[in-house]
This record gives sequence, C-alpha cells and structure tokens, in this order.
Amino acid sequence: MRGNRQNKGGTGGLIRGFAIAVLATVTAVTFCIPGPLHGAGAETYVGSATCQPCHVQEFSNYAKYSRKSHSYQSVQRMEKGLSNEELRECYACHTTGYGRPGGFVSIEKTPGLRDAGCEVCHGPGKEHSETQDPKLIQRKVTVETCQNCHIQERVQKFRYRPLLHGGAH
Repeated sequence: MRGNRQNKGGTGGLIRGFAIAVLATVTAVTFCIPGPLHGAGAETYVGSATCQPCHVQEFSNYAKYSRKSHSYQSVQRMEKGLSNEELRECYACHTTGYGRPGGFVSIEKTPGLRDAGCEVCHGPGKEHSETQDPKLIQRKVTVETCQNCHIQERVQKFRYRPLLHGGAH
C-alpha cells in the first residue's frame, strides 16, 4: 500500500511540519515579544503598598515626609495644559517605572504606580517581594539613581532642589 500514496511525505511530513510551526511560534513568543515571557519583563514593579508590610517604618516615613509619595498630584494639577509629549516627560519622574516592563502605564491601568514610589530608588520589586531576598533589590541608592530626575535641566525648568541627599525614609 505504501506505493499507492500520492503524498510522498505522508503523516511523518505533516507531523514534522506541525512540529516546526510550533517551534517557530514558541521561539517568536519567547525572543521577539516583550513582556513577562521575555527576560527583561521579569523585573516588574509592584508598587509601594507591597513594600509596606515588611518595611513598616520606612513606608511610614516615606508616606509622611517624602514629596515623592504624592508626586502624581502635581501632574494632575498641570495635565490640562500639557501635551501628550509633555505628560510623558512628567510620568518619567512622577510615577514608578514609566516606560519600563511592568511600570506605570496610566492612572486607569496602573494606579498603584502613580507616584514616585519605593521602586524608583530601589528598582523593580516583584522578585524581591516574592522571595524577600535582599539581593533582588537595590538597597544602597546611588547619586546616579537620583540624577535620573534631579538634573540641572529639570531643576531650572521646574525650580526644585537638584538632589536631596537625605532620601525618602
């Protein structure tokens, strides 16, 4: 009966073709699409409220004394007069993780990341919050971290302090 088949590849050819298609799809999803499946997507933000249960005093000081804890309010006060491009510039410093995997997207989609929270200085906290491993969070904040927002150009434009060495907590 083998000699009577029209399709010389037979069932083996179909299975091989299907396997190649599945492999190509998995490869594309894993390496080409950004997000949680991609390596960089694993370092996502969880919001300052996630930090509170383990870091009670630090969170209390942040909420009570740091202007960062309500930094989005200044964006809300000014947003009606700003273009979309100007708003995006504000989000970079007045929200947590804007433009990064798992970071602030919008007030509707990611309200827990609306202010400049703990992770602005300490980095994405998802892995740390799940394991409590101190190696998975930036414990010592560097001047370079602060200078992402506190730079001369912004200081002159918005008249705020160039760098606060005291930190948020």
